[in-house]
Amino acid sequence: MTFPSPHLSRRQMLAASAAVVVAFSAASCTQPESPTPVPAPGGHRPSPSDPWRPAAHLTAGKNWLNDPNGLVYHDGTYHAFYQYNPRGNSWGNMSWGHSTSQDLIHWEQQPVAMEASPEEEIFSGCIVVDKNNASGLGSAENPPMVALYTSAYGKNGALPEGAQAQSVAFSLDNGTSWQKYQGNPVLNLAPTNNNFRDPKITWYEPGRYWVMTTVVADAQVVKMFKSTDLLHWDFLSDFSGAGAQGGLWEVPELIHMDVEDSTAKKWVMLLSINPGGIAGGSGMQYFVGEFDGTRFTAENAAAPDAPLEESQWLDHGADYYAANSISGAPGDKPVLLGWMGNWDYAQDVPTTPWRGSMAIPRELTLVKGAKRLELRSAIAQVARETLERSGEAKSKNLTVGSSLTDLGQDFRGRSQLIELDMDLTSAREAGVLLRHSSGPGSGLRISYNKESGTVRVDRSQAGTSNFSPKFSPFHEVALPSSGSRVSLTILLDSSSVEVFAAGGTAVVSDTFFPDWDSTAASAFSMDGDTDFIVTSRTL
Repeated sequence: MTFPSPHLSRRQMLAASAAVVVAFSAASCTQPESPTPVPAPGGHRPSPSDPWRPAAHLTAGKNWLNDPNGLVYHDGTYHAFYQYNPRGNSWGNMSWGHSTSQDLIHWEQQPVAMEASPEEEIFSGCIVVDKNNASGLGSAENPPMVALYTSAYGKNGALPEGAQAQSVAFSLDNGTSWQKYQGNPVLNLAPTNNNFRDPKITWYEPGRYWVMTTVVADAQVVKMFKSTDLLHWDFLSDFSGAGAQGGLWEVPELIHMDVEDSTAKKWVMLLSINPGGIAGGSGMQYFVGEFDGTRFTAENAAAPDAPLEESQWLDHGADYYAANSISGAPGDKPVLLGWMGNWDYAQDVPTTPWRGSMAIPRELTLVKGAKRLELRSAIAQVARETLERSGEAKSKNLTVGSSLTDLGQDFRGRSQLIELDMDLTSAREAGVLLRHSSGPGSGLRISYNKESGTVRVDRSQAGTSNFSPKFSPFHEVALPSSGSRVSLTILLDSSSVEVFAAGGTAVVSDTFFPDWDSTAASAFSMDGDTDFIVTSRTL
C-alpha cells in the first residue's frame, strides 16, 4: 500500500468506503453494488471529452486508482485487484476492486472484492491459489484462492486505530466473492506498528513453505516470514541497509529467476521507494542476490549513502511504482503489473472523472551486465501479441539532416506501438517528436544523444503541466554501451509513454497530458544526418 505522503494524518489515512473498478468498459462506470460484469473490448476510449484516457492500459471508469494488489492467473484468466477510492478522485477509502482479462489489454469489471469499513481499510497484498488446500479454507476438490492483505485499522477495529497488520481472505468461486478469515489478523508486530504492510508471498521449494515479504515502511526494513498453511507465520529475517533509502520502502517481492544464457539462478528483490526515486519522488529499485530460506543477501548492491545512479532501477521514468508479479502467470518469466503514477503529483493530474492507470504488463529477464546482473524489461508476450493485432504495421525509411521532418499521416495517432531504429551517422542527437501540433512547436520529445549515450524523454512542452511544480520536465537513462545506432520500442498511449531501450535494460515511463488535436509525429536530427526506420501500429 502506498501513501500520498508520509506526513498524512491518521484520520486522513483511515476513511472508509467500498470500491469499484472499470477498465476498457463498454459503458460508464457501474456502481459498486452491481453484480454484473461489464464487457470490456471496445469500451472506454479517448475522446474530446475524456482526452487523456489510455486506450491500451488498465484504468478505472471514475475516481482514484493506485497500487495493483492481488495479481493472479487462474483457469485461463488474469485477475487484477487494486486500490480504488469510489468516493473521490484522490487517495482514500481504500478497498479492493477487481478486473479480469484474457490478454492483459482488454479488461472486464467484476463486482467489488473487499470493501473498506469504518473499522478496517483494505490495503495492498497478494493472492495465490492454494492448490493443496494447505490452509484448510477450501477442499481438495475446490481449493481456495487465498489473499494476504494489510488491514489498516480505524476506530473500533481489531487493533488500535492506525495500526497495520496482515490478514487473510479467501474465495471459493474463482475470485468472485471473498470471505475474511475469522482469525484475522494472522500476522502482527509487538508492539503494533502503523507502517507494517504490503505482504507478498512466494513458494520456497527447498523448504516446502511460503515466504512472505513485508515492510516496516518508514524504517526502510523488509521483514520476511514463513508458513506452510498461509495462516500461521514465523519470522525469518530482516533485510535493510542497502540501496536507496527514500522516505518509505514499500511493496517488496522476492522472485527466483534464471540467469539468461546460463544454468545459474538468482533471487531478485523488487522494492518501491517514495520519495527518493531516480527520477524524483516515487521509484522502483531492485537487488540481485541469494536467499537461503531464511535470509536474503544482496550482491553488488549500492551502499545507502551512494549516489542514486549506483542503485539498480527497474525504470528511470517518473511514473512506474508498486509493480509486482502475477502469481501463476504462464511462461517462464515473471510478468509484472505496476501503477503508472508518482506521489509527487499523482493527486493533482488533470484527468477526470478518473485518475490513475496501470503501466503495460511487463515480463522480466535476468541478464549479465558489464558489472553485475541486471533486469531486462519487455512488454509481456501476451500483451504484445494483442497490441500487434490491433492495427496494420506502417513503416518508413528516411534520412533526416539537421531538421524536423513530418513522418506523415500513417504516423499520426494518439496511441501507437512504435519501433524506432536510428543510425546517427554524423548527427550528435536524433529522435522523434510525438503528439505535437502541425508546426514545429510543442510535443513529446524522445531522443538519443550519441556523445553522452543517453536516451531522454522530454515532456516539458508536451501539454498541460501547470497542475504541479513537481511535474518534472524530462528524464533520461544512460545506455550500457553507446554508439551511433540505437533501437527503441515506444508505447505511446494518449497520456503516457513507455520507452524500452538497450533490449529493455533501460526503460523510461512517463505520463503527460497533450492537447487532443496534437497528433503529428516527426523525426529530427541535430548537427548532422540520421538514418531512420520507423514502424508504427495505431492502437
